[in-house]
Amino acid sequence: MFSSHHPFRDRRDAGRQLAAALQFLKDSDPVILALPRGGVPVAFEVAQALHAQLDVFLVRKIGAPAFPELGLGAVAEGREQFCVINHALAARTHASEQYLEEEKQRQLTEMARRRELYRGGRELVDLKDRAVVVVDDGIATGGTMKVALQAIAAAQPERLLYAVPVGPDETIADLCNFADDGVCLLSPSDFRAVSQYYDNFDQTSDEEVIQLLQEAVTLHPAPEPGKEFARTGVRPQT
Repeated sequence: MFSSHHPFRDRRDAGRQLAAALQFLKDSDPVILALPRGGVPVAFEVAQALHAQLDVFLVRKIGAPAFPELGLGAVAEGREQFCVINHALAARTHASEQYLEEEKQRQLTEMARRRELYRGGRELVDLKDRAVVVVDDGIATGGTMKVALQAIAAAQPERLLYAVPVGPDETIADLCNFADDGVCLLSPSDFRAVSQYYDNFDQTSDEEVIQLLQEAVTLHPAPEPGKEFARTGVRPQT
């Protein structure tokens, strides 16, 4: 039984509950990737509980003209730029090819800003042959998570999972097509919005994201290049 009116007091509490359901990964040395900004406090708690490396994965929604909350697609980071557009929905909302390209470039600019802000400009941690868990504070349509999973799959992780506190059952079922496994604590059939399952769902600030990422690095620093052999059994090339 939950002690608060809603299942989760805040994102940190949701992360602790999610971490308890992910203990089966503790010995697999996973990489925890948060979808910023709201996914970072959740993922921080997961990473601490699993003694795992934490990073952010940058995905930006491409919104419809006059309805920016309606996602027509998304662009994601990676060794190669990854972009998905729902062209049927774009046509229904009268989004021209010029609009889509301009919006894509605008989101790429914002991704570059966040990469510099959150990581100091460094690239994403190497995900090849790693167990990777993608974490967010909840899912509604699942569009952003799906694009993230597709982009991360291109990096050839050994195992790819999603982990969220809450999401509608039909969306969660669909995510199984994009990952090897996943954990969702609550998948109500009457889902309306992620915020309805939190006591406190205030917006996560850039400052909080930076603080948590810095704290995570202090507690669980990334492996030094020369020590990769001990973890993977593959000696790094020099």
